[in-house]
Amino acid sequence: MNPSRHPFSLPMLARFEDAALALMRLVVGAFLVWGVQDNVLDAERMQEFEQFLAKSGFIGAAFMARLSVWTQLLVGVAFIAGFATRWAGIVCAVHFVVAIAMVDMHGGIRASFPSACLVVIGLYLACRGAGRISIDHAWAQRAGRATAQPHRDRRDLGTA
Repeated sequence: MNPSRHPFSLPMLARFEDAALALMRLVVGAFLVWGVQDNVLDAERMQEFEQFLAKSGFIGAAFMARLSVWTQLLVGVAFIAGFATRWAGIVCAVHFVVAIAMVDMHGGIRASFPSACLVVIGLYLACRGAGRISIDHAWAQRAGRATAQPHRDRRDLGTA
């Protein structure tokens, strides 16, 4: 029996791959934007974040707070739009590795888990790209590079 036709491999779900990838980008991107919007809109909240980073041992806490907030905001917007997604994924992964190393690890595995998930999601999007429902894909198609985005054959999805 062909493994991709085995009922437990759920090959019929492959048709939703692009929608699921876009949904993941939307949810993660919205979460990242939501997580820093108060720092962007309220100087007092930004100052609280600066103080938190200073207590956590960051050098240049005022600069690092702004860098962190704006990085997270731009990565979130990039994920939502599917724009420069591979780069945004790399930046996301690095950003949250720093969060784990400097802050989350002191709280143990439970405290580190959300950041670890964002590292993994960032790495996945850096490797996979934004998918077909994205600005990246539209630009690649417009430039005649639609094949630059690796895409697995639907028949192979059940075997991986």
